Amino acid sequence: MKKKTCRQILYCIFLAVLILMGLFLKKKSDRTQAVNSQSVLAMQAEELPPRVALTFDDGPHRIYTRNLLDGLRERGVKATFFVVGENIPGNEELIRQMEEDGHLIGNHTYDHADISKMSDEENCRELRKTSELVKQITGHQTAYVRPPFGNWKESMDCRISMIAVKWTIDTLDWKSKNVEEIIRKVMQQVSDHDIILMHDYYATSVEAALQIVDRLKAEGYEFVTVEDLILT
Repeated sequence: MKKKTCRQILYCIFLAVLILMGLFLKKKSDRTQAVNSQSVLAMQAEELPPRVALTFDDGPHRIYTRNLLDGLRERGVKATFFVVGENIPGNEELIRQMEEDGHLIGNHTYDHADISKMSDEENCRELRKTSELVKQITGHQTAYVRPPFGNWKESMDCRISMIAVKWTIDTLDWKSKNVEEIIRKVMQQVSDHDIILMHDYYATSVEAALQIVDRLKAEGYEFVTVEDLILT
């Protein structure tokens, strides 16, 4: 009887040891997997190039927007264009080219209105008019809006789901109209995930933008649309 009891005790001890060893090995394995996962994520992060979004307001312009689109196409670069509705009639082909080249087309109101100084009804009308014009050409409405002067009313509900997009680097290209100064502003400030504000309504802005693309690409930057920057 005593021998049987001893065997049972030894058996229980043996099982306990096995269970403890199993728990120890599992914990060690989990730690190893966690470390490996962190290492993989770190390696992936190191391999990803810095990304920036070039954005252009106020167009389309009959001459300058076309020159910009051609230059971006030659360089294989995608950008975001926040268009003013009243500039679309007569420039439908430029909107079509933006769409075909893979650029993102956003809304900059119909006549560059300051949303903060208007009623919600007036604002909705401004945004809808531009969105409908874009839809007539591309088949879809605008999902993103760049409020003129950066003024946006978060409470505004136009029954149109639009994401307001501002910027992290303001080139003030409309003010200086100086190619080298515009380039210098960007190169001194740029970093990963920046949104660069420019305008496709000036010859100097287009020239500066294409030089910025060349310089940043040489430094390993990737150009994406605002949507790609936000969603990834």
